[in-house]
Amino acid sequence: MNREEIKQLLPHREPMLLVDWTEGNAEGIRATYHVTGEEFFVQGHFPGFPVVPGVILCEIMAQSCTLILGEQLKGHTPFYAGLDKVRFKHMVRPGDTIEITAKPISVRGALYVIGAQATVDGHLAVKGELSFFLMENKDLKK
Repeated sequence: MNREEIKQLLPHREPMLLVDWTEGNAEGIRATYHVTGEEFFVQGHFPGFPVVPGVILCEIMAQSCTLILGEQLKGHTPFYAGLDKVRFKHMVRPGDTIEITAKPISVRGALYVIGAQATVDGHLAVKGELSFFLMENKDLKK
């Protein structure tokens, strides 16, 4: 799926849509995001040596992870329920293309636990287990 197709599933929009491409199914996905250097989150982190913040790397993984749910995402919004076993191993900088792989670990009702890792040029940047609660949009208060 390209970015426009991803928008049919994820509620995120620019500047917070952090997935450029994905493929896969309920058993696992691969996704990418290219860091241009123009993103708001590298503008002041850090002047003269821009680095993608760790929390943004987790968000990139999270958005990619939720795409495992595919059509189940329509009419729903995924919310973080937890981050476990997260480890940062390698810096991500402007010009890097982040490659994410993710596989489901468990599902309990509307709670999903997904294992993910992000690499850049074959180097592990971050890994962890991400938990999401899938809420129906009709239940969200405006």
